[in-house]
Amino acid sequence: MNEISQLQSMGLTLPSPAYLAGAILFGIFGYVAYRRGKQRAVANLKWTGLGLMLYPYAVSETWMLWGIGIALSVWAYTQWD
Repeated sequence: MNEISQLQSMGLTLPSPAYLAGAILFGIFGYVAYRRGKQRAVANLKWTGLGLMLYPYAVSETWMLWGIGIALSVWAYTQWD
């Protein structure tokens, strides 16, 4: 536990389990959407999938991660066929 308190004293915090679960879930869905968009030559789906895979690196709040992830997932779903 000493290492965790040292990291917190430097201003670093570990992400919550909800954040990790969302990042993994949206990353997997983004990969699937990217592959389908690439196979079907649908540029919107391919770029949305790439966005789903990469945006967790730019977002630090859990509510933003889930909000943006759900919005991008709905957009990818509408572009699926």
